Amino acid sequence: MAAYVIFDVRIDDPVRYQEFMAGVKPALEAAGAKYLARGGEHRVYEGDWLPRRIVLLEFPSIAAWEGFYLGPVYQGLKAVRDACSQARLVAVEGLG
Repeated sequence: MAAYVIFDVRIDDPVRYQEFMAGVKPALEAAGAKYLARGGEHRVYEGDWLPRRIVLLEFPSIAAWEGFYLGPVYQGLKAVRDACSQARLVAVEGLG
């Protein structure tokens, strides 16, 4: 069952963030993930959520997402991401 990961990202250092992006794109591909949305225009219709930049990813499963997120490749990249941005993220399992 597919898993969808939603990032709400604030980029504080765009140059350093590009370093993160250069490494994360091939890592995501290797994990079987794909971008569904990345930084496009968004609108809030209800509630008080004020997202900054939305990234929506699809993974083959929650297990694939967790293996990617907790694995050494992403944890190294996450250190770069954490140094140049702030993020909120949530993963949700898709419908069977």
